[in-house]
Amino acid sequence: MDAFLRGTKRKSASVTQASARDDDEDSTEVKLAMLASLYPNISQEILLDALLAKDGSVDQAASSLHDGQMESPKKPRAAVTVGSQTSLRLFASNPTVIEGTGVAKKTKLLSKKTKLLSKKGTTLYLYDPEDIAEHTPCSIIHNFLPQEEANDLLREMLEESKSFERATFKLFDNIVQSPHTSSFYVATDAEVNTQKHEYFYYGGALEDVRRITPQLLRVRPKVQEAVNREIQTRIKTRYPDGKKLKYQCPDEWTPNAAFVNCYNGPHESVGYHSDHLTYLGPRAVIGSLSLGVAREFRVRRVVPKDADNSPTEDGDAQGQISIHLPHNSLLIMHADMQEEWKHSIAPVQAIDPHPVAGNRRINVTYRDYKPNFHPKFTPSCKCSLPAVLRTVQRKKDNWGKYFWSKSRLSFDSLVNNSLALSDLFILRNTKYM
Repeated sequence: MDAFLRGTKRKSASVTQASARDDDEDSTEVKLAMLASLYPNISQEILLDALLAKDGSVDQAASSLHDGQMESPKKPRAAVTVGSQTSLRLFASNPTVIEGTGVAKKTKLLSKKTKLLSKKGTTLYLYDPEDIAEHTPCSIIHNFLPQEEANDLLREMLEESKSFERATFKLFDNIVQSPHTSSFYVATDAEVNTQKHEYFYYGGALEDVRRITPQLLRVRPKVQEAVNREIQTRIKTRYPDGKKLKYQCPDEWTPNAAFVNCYNGPHESVGYHSDHLTYLGPRAVIGSLSLGVAREFRVRRVVPKDADNSPTEDGDAQGQISIHLPHNSLLIMHADMQEEWKHSIAPVQAIDPHPVAGNRRINVTYRDYKPNFHPKFTPSCKCSLPAVLRTVQRKKDNWGKYFWSKSRLSFDSLVNNSLALSDLFILRNTKYM
């Protein structure tokens, strides 16, 4: 499989000889050529999906393609559009169980859990909602809003984005600037004032805080309903014993603020990070609506290290997963996202322009700011600035625990001067314990 992903080329290329060789000796191009000779009317995208689903085995991929076809392989297939992919589930083997005897035999298909194919140094591209829910802490709803409603919100945000600015943050005694523009929206003038003067993000206050717009307000209840429905589905199908995760808020998710990001062109991006938990609380859920140009949303699991591991060791032991975010798609980042995974929007060489947005992507992230995590309830460091709620991600000994740290960090203060370390944190009137 490693040779398949690296594209290692063999010295000779013969279809008849290849069947007797180890598949890992062949390059991806050779394997695709083998499959194409057997199924000339199936697109390269589907052939590649079949190879990925079978760990690069040509024989197994050919078998899955043969078993899954409803008509002769010589019949032409519909062309696959750019930015879409057949589900990995279609290439999984489905063993059968025969129930009963004689003429009354009944065949029941048993679904097989899809194997996670991403490995260190590789990227697994996912498009199908069930694949995304299976392999990531996210779920996605395509074509979320009626077309005109999505375009109305897009046009409103494109006009707003003309005055967006690049946020600046304090990071290890340096001032860094965001690689894209953004703004923050809340419901009332009083909340605008509070956000500007009482809330701090990565060592600084937000300067661009605005009243929520009519279209943002119109869409919000639909996002709330969809996110709460997806949360319940996640609990029933993915979480142990069908219950919420430890420290996950027991209340319904109620968005009361929105960060809106604008990515203007293929090179504007954001690196791997976890979202700010200080005012959202632990196990935060975020509803992220994408409008305009389609981009890749990449995620990777944070792999904790043993105490004796090198500090420079790469934690990307499971590779990364890329989720395609087309126009009018709602991505839900579930309660296991911020603590256990990191996410990014990767820069690309080129993008397909959107008829309304041109080269721009608008990302609306609806968030539920918890009253119990208002700055008046959270601790402050000695410099009087609010502390930052963080979770231990790198060391196995304390992995998953929360701590309050200084908001303006140097490396030494991050390591030595965290305010408190516990299974959670001390907070008045909390409902999470």
